[in-house]
Amino acid sequence: MLNRSDLEQVLKEIFPAVRGAWIQKIHQPSARTLVFEVRVPGHTHRLLISCEPGSARLHVTTRSQLNPPTPPPFCQFLRAHFQGARIDDIRQISNDRIVELALTGKEGTSMIVCELTGKSANLLILTADRRILRALAHQRALGGQLYTPPTTRTSGQERAPARFTGIAGSQFPISAEIDAYYHDWESTQAVAQAKETRIRFLKKRIKKELRLIEAWRGDLSKATAYQGYGRYGELIKANLSQINKGDDHIEVTDYFDEVLPQISIPLDSTKSAQGNMDDYFRKHRKYLAAERELKPRIERAKHHVSQLRDELKDVEHEDWKPSDQPSSPRVYTPTAQVTAETRRPTIDRRVPFRRFTSADGLPIFVGRNARENDALTFGLAKSEDLWLHARGTPGSHVVVRLAKGSDLPFETLRDAATLALLYSDLKKSGKGEVIYTRRKWVKKAKGQAAGAVIVTQERSLHIGLDKVRLEALKNRRSQE
Repeated sequence: MLNRSDLEQVLKEIFPAVRGAWIQKIHQPSARTLVFEVRVPGHTHRLLISCEPGSARLHVTTRSQLNPPTPPPFCQFLRAHFQGARIDDIRQISNDRIVELALTGKEGTSMIVCELTGKSANLLILTADRRILRALAHQRALGGQLYTPPTTRTSGQERAPARFTGIAGSQFPISAEIDAYYHDWESTQAVAQAKETRIRFLKKRIKKELRLIEAWRGDLSKATAYQGYGRYGELIKANLSQINKGDDHIEVTDYFDEVLPQISIPLDSTKSAQGNMDDYFRKHRKYLAAERELKPRIERAKHHVSQLRDELKDVEHEDWKPSDQPSSPRVYTPTAQVTAETRRPTIDRRVPFRRFTSADGLPIFVGRNARENDALTFGLAKSEDLWLHARGTPGSHVVVRLAKGSDLPFETLRDAATLALLYSDLKKSGKGEVIYTRRKWVKKAKGQAAGAVIVTQERSLHIGLDKVRLEALKNRRSQE
């Protein structure tokens, strides 16, 4: 983040271009970052204000920012009150990491205070009498209070000299160097965060797979005890007339053994001879089914664990880069249960897809399985529709039908993301990250299982399963 001297340099540089400018557009590309497009005769500049704890800063930027389809509530508030306002002054307060913009708009004079103070960084809107009208963070606790600047501290960092000398040839040399420095820093942080998230996911998935393998091995071990029960059933079958009701065993000749020994077969004294025979055959079939189903399942899981461990080694490597960036799209695969369903096709007489209506009245479709995911994404959905999926985990495809050229309402986005989370493996945790993009940026993954896709140009939203929202969606669910 900028120290006092850095901020002083930036303000000296941008003051002539910003003072007297008109705010023509406001964007909020992330939760704690704002970009003001300001206009002076002949020029438009982008003033970036970041309240991110590790990169709090203010400077002019020439970089385009990716913005959400619908502006967040704080951005909507700023647009309603300050688009078209004039910046009368911009100044540093008490030689600290605090900048105040004095504005004149349609509602009179007001101030925007940027507290670029690390972890406690905030942006506050003040009335003419300097009362807090709204804040980017902690707005409920601060609303209506008389604004008091944070206590000035004199740490070594705050007394440090300016670190940026500027990039020659730029209209705003100091801003350009700061912009480039934090662009690289944030890219590094994003990779580190993605790496940490992926490592955590892989370790959790490996642990889950190992638990499954252990459970399946236990089931197989129990079923192995029934391995010889088919022989017992045949021997009882050959001696049904020799068994009396209430017998708890029978002595028979084992003609499956070339030595023809006499063996004793335990019986359930409460059951008939036929009932005992059926029990032995049933348990033997259970053994055969376990051999047929569990052994391949264990081998597939072991292979999957090996793949996950190989990926974990790659992710832990110093040069790893996240594979779900647009330059290297990520493949999302369906659940094992869905794959099993595709191997055993059934006649489905239900209406295709789960169907809901968003709070804004827009239709939302959710696939039930791999076949429906394919049909939904590559059959029903149009290129400009919104497509969603829980990040990094098996789950349903979700599509929101949008009119061409229309913006996505924020509540609809949250409704659809909630459904993507609900119908995914993240449901148990109750929270997680959901990616979303336009349908035109979703491609079928060649050679992959049904439901697997390649996604580019995605954005993400971290969301939890809100009971009130879920109940409202349930009440608006279409009858199937």
